[in-house]
Amino acid sequence: MDMDDKKEKLPLIWLSGAHFINDVYTGVLNPIMPFVAAKIGISMAVATIVLTISHIFSSLLQPLFGFFADNIVKRSFIFWGLILSSIFIPLAPNANNLVILILFIILGSIGSSLFHPQALGFASRFAQSDNIDKAKAMAVFISMGTLGYSCGPIISSSITQFLGMEKMPLMTVIGIIWAILMFKFVPKLSLCEPVINKIKFKTAFYDILSNRKLNILNIIAMLKTMIMTSCFILLPFLWKGVGHTPFYIGMALFAFIFAGGIGSLLSSSIEKKIGSANVFYISMIATLPLMVLFIMTYKEHPLVSLIIFIIMGFVTMMATPVVMLMAQAVLPQYKSIISGFINGFSVGIVAILMSFLGFIAEHYGITNVLFAVSIIPALCSLLVKELYKK
Repeated sequence: MDMDDKKEKLPLIWLSGAHFINDVYTGVLNPIMPFVAAKIGISMAVATIVLTISHIFSSLLQPLFGFFADNIVKRSFIFWGLILSSIFIPLAPNANNLVILILFIILGSIGSSLFHPQALGFASRFAQSDNIDKAKAMAVFISMGTLGYSCGPIISSSITQFLGMEKMPLMTVIGIIWAILMFKFVPKLSLCEPVINKIKFKTAFYDILSNRKLNILNIIAMLKTMIMTSCFILLPFLWKGVGHTPFYIGMALFAFIFAGGIGSLLSSSIEKKIGSANVFYISMIATLPLMVLFIMTYKEHPLVSLIIFIIMGFVTMMATPVVMLMAQAVLPQYKSIISGFINGFSVGIVAILMSFLGFIAEHYGITNVLFAVSIIPALCSLLVKELYKK
């Protein structure tokens, strides 16, 4: 690799690192929430709503922040987003009451919502060089976020079990340092693109929301998110109920998301071999039989169920970069806004729909809810054919 190649890839490396670190923070709360809930005296149903608030504020605002990101060349959202995430999410487990817990989670989650659209938009633009494989660069960027999200549970559960939840703010340091260094190594887009046309809010959102192909891709993203959200919110309570430790829960969630990161990283290679449609089909249909096998084995054969759960993570997230690249290619002038929809808005909508998941699970059982949720993507795989109609 010559010096020019290194110079062109350097911003992508720093952005991918920032994506990893930011998503570490977004993954820390799920495995330890049963223990936070026990500390401040709230039920599983209330804790579920708290977690969905996190998803809503880290996701639903992303299209709006993406609109502003597409109209500015400054790196403010990337910087302040990472700062907010790194400060307030680690503080949340130390909250002494429900109000403070929710406040810290909202502030930290807004940071993630600020970070993602602009970071994805920057990564896409920096990958335009002839010396860079765009599909591979986006797969690496997305998989780094997924891998960061996978590390969050194991870090938080390890701190909880071996040091105590009061030590969680130690995690803040790396995020602050990386955010400061990004200002040196990630250039402004004005240095890379001589002209960036201003985008009208109404026009942009009408173009996106009225586009049939983008609507289907958004639905696919929502279905992927629905599986992940259900597992991450409910399974820690299921595992705690059968006696597993915080570290075990963190390890299980780490393995699930790590496998998903590998799936994202390999997605471009898999797509080249079997085609994007088959990537979608596998990702949407395979979850159902895997979930059935998991439910059948989690009590009597925990190791087998864990392996099944890890495979589920791989196939669920395998389609993520394919969805993102296909969506950005539909209306390339709105890269950050579309990133906000695919990576954020879909998560927020699912979080709202599933905000009472804990109440339903308390009444009907966690495994019954997980089984019902896994049926939906399999049924909706019929939409993939519509995606390729002209």
